[in-house]
This record gives sequence, structure tokens and C-alpha cells, in this order.
Amino acid sequence: MRYLPLTGHDREAMLSVIGVHSIDQLFADVPEHARLPGPIEELPTHASELAVERHMSALARRNTVAGEGPFFLGCGAYRHHIPASVDHLIQRGEFLTAYTPYQPEIAQGTLQMLFEFQSQVARLLGTDVANASMYDGSTACWEAIGMARRITRRGKAILSSGLHPHYVQVARTMARYAGDVLETAAPTLTADTDMERLIAAIDADTSCVVVQYPDILGRIADLRPLAAACHAHKALLVAVVTEPVAMGALLSPGEMDADIVVGEGQSIGVGLQFGGPYVGLFGCKEKYVRQMPGRLCGETVDADGRRGFVLTLSTREQHIRREKATSNICTNSGLCALAFSIHMTLLGEAGLRRLAGINHAGAVRAADRLARVPGVRLVNEAFFNEFTLDLGHDARPIVRTLAERGVLAGVSLGRLYSGEDALANGLVVAVTETTTPEDVEALATALAEALA
Repeated sequence: MRYLPLTGHDREAMLSVIGVHSIDQLFADVPEHARLPGPIEELPTHASELAVERHMSALARRNTVAGEGPFFLGCGAYRHHIPASVDHLIQRGEFLTAYTPYQPEIAQGTLQMLFEFQSQVARLLGTDVANASMYDGSTACWEAIGMARRITRRGKAILSSGLHPHYVQVARTMARYAGDVLETAAPTLTADTDMERLIAAIDADTSCVVVQYPDILGRIADLRPLAAACHAHKALLVAVVTEPVAMGALLSPGEMDADIVVGEGQSIGVGLQFGGPYVGLFGCKEKYVRQMPGRLCGETVDADGRRGFVLTLSTREQHIRREKATSNICTNSGLCALAFSIHMTLLGEAGLRRLAGINHAGAVRAADRLARVPGVRLVNEAFFNEFTLDLGHDARPIVRTLAERGVLAGVSLGRLYSGEDALANGLVVAVTETTTPEDVEALATALAEALA
């Protein structure tokens, strides 16, 4: 099989119009020493479509697929059950092919979906308003830092040691060009968060404090004292939620007076899909809405009094002068936002709370069982569906050993914090409604054998 869109006659006709006799003449200006003498030896020759499909399928079979064995991975990307109706609905042609609305009021269906999404996210995060989605949680975190700088006119952000290190890396990359100063630290394998350190570090130069809830080790802290300390210094509190299902059981950051709440929406409606695309959540207090990046869809009535939807706010560089833009976000994760909204609608508030209860109960049972494995210590005193174990040995080779046995035991902190020896023994374990008692027992047995 092959796909050649041009025939030899087509190519001859094109060359004749250009005024050359061969394709080689098109490269006459390229020095002889810079030209390849022939095919690149390291690259394979062309193959048929069928051969390529077989090769790619063979490579895919080498992966360990979520669902084919005990699965305890988390740390910002979680395996949840997604109803079949979600994928069925988002694959409707009008949804699957829709792009960013440059003539927004024409696309009433898109605007209504985004309006409903905003309403759900604002309710979930406890904020006054929410935007019409962002790329993912990590970039939403950076946008919150940039928003805090614009509001406070200060350039120093204090990042909690419990903030996901990938989020920290994204913020560092962007801060290098934006000129922000970021203060952070690595976590410790203890049940205590760094709330006291954060409060003590706030000063007159601080634009915001960024804290993850629950944090990278699964620990849960009361954010109200931190919010009060931030506001006493006219700084903002930014809360990051990487597991939105937790909001079905925990007090939301907005209810604890956080000024900006961002997060990763992947857990609801969006599969793991090898790392993306995901969908970023972003909410804030109403008084800061004009500094919020991205889009804001609103509800109105038309000339005949009928309900309609409009693009109320869009302070991005494609719509206003570049120097006045709040971000350079060029689109929104519309299809993933739709999946989130459909799944959230199917759950409803009662369903989300039941789902959160199932997650937490399963995690408690798993933590109790794993803590009985000789040599294993449970770090957390409180958690939602994710907790940290101290294995007493470097967790990385243990994770690899268990993976070879078909058990994806969790995420080793040594992998996330490669330069922090004090964290090498840590293993973050996530338990969701997809985890069975047999999975937990398989992990406990495999851990005991690996540590023996």
C-alpha cells in the first residue's frame, strides 16, 4: 500500500511551470557538502500502511495498560470509572469537530456547554466565578501566579513544599521569562505540612502563596489560617486541586477564603490517555474576575426575551491588544471540558459525594492493610484517596520489581524528587473506586516479598 498524491505527469507539469528540469535543480543553492549523498542509513526504509500498523501494535503490546492489573498510580493523574455515555456524547459530530468560537454567539450550543461547565467548576471549587477551562492543572497554576502579580503588583510567590514538583517546574520555566521570584522547598516524609513555614515567609513583597490541597503526599491542611495570614499582608492565597473528586468530601478551598483556586479536571470524565490532553480548572473571587485569564461565558436574553449565551469576557491576546492581555492561552480544552461537564452532570452532587465516600473508604482500608506489611510505615494522619508510605528502602527499584510482576504499586518520590535522598523511600499510593480488595491484597503481598 502507498499514498502518492502526485503522479509523475503532475510533477513534470509543476517543474515545467517553475522552469526547472528536475527536483534536484530546486536544491542548486545548497552547497554540495551540505547535501546528503543518499538515504539516511540509520532510518528504516519506507513500509506499507499494514506493516506500520503491525509494528505499532507490537510496540503498544509492550505497555502495561491501566486495568490489566492492580493499579495504584496517582500524583495528579487518576484512574476513575468513566461512564460509556460520556465518550458516546462527546463523539457527536457537532461536539467533536467544534473549535474555539471566534464568532461565539453563533455557537450557542458551545457557549451553553461552557456556561454549565463554569457553573459546575465554581460550585466544586467554592469560588464566585470560573473560566471556560484551561490547558491543564500545571499551566493553570502558573496563570494564577501571573494573575496574582497583576493584582498585587508584586513579584514574589511562595510555593508550598507540598505542591506537585511538575507544577513547580512549569512555574519556574515561566517565571524565568516573566521575572517572578519563586520560593519553594522539598517536602518531608512526615504527617506535618509546611503551613507554619508558609505563614512565616509572607512579607510585603509577596504576591501570593501557592498550596496544593490535598498535597503531593496526600496530606490535608486547614487553609483558613494561611488565608488570613496572606490577606493580612495584602497577598493572595492560591489553592491547587489535582484530584477534584476530593471536593465531594472535603471543604472546598473557596469556602476557606482562597482567592484563586485552580486544578486538574482529568479525574472527572477524562481518561488517563498516556498523559493528555487534560483540562485545567480555574476559579476566583468575583472582584478579581477582570484579571482572570481565558474566557468567561455568560447568560443573557436576546431581543425577543429568549435565553441566550454570550462570550462575556475574553482578555486574551487574540481579542485585545497584546500588552493588555491577561494570558497567551490560544484556545480552551473544549472537548475535555465537555467530557468533564457530562460526567459531572451524570453524577450530580449526591453522586459526587457518594463517589468521594467510596474513594476515601477504599483508601482507608488499603492504608490499614499496607501499614501491616513489615517494614512499611504510613506517613499520613489524614488523607482522601491518596497516601504516602515509607518503605524503609529506596522505592524506585521496588516499584520496578512490582511492575515486572504486573502490579503498578504507585509513584516513588525518588522519581519525582531525584535529588532529594531523604524522600527516596517514599511511595505515593492512590486508591479509587476502580481498586478492588484483591488489588490491595496483591500489592500487600508483593510489597512484603520485595521487602523481605
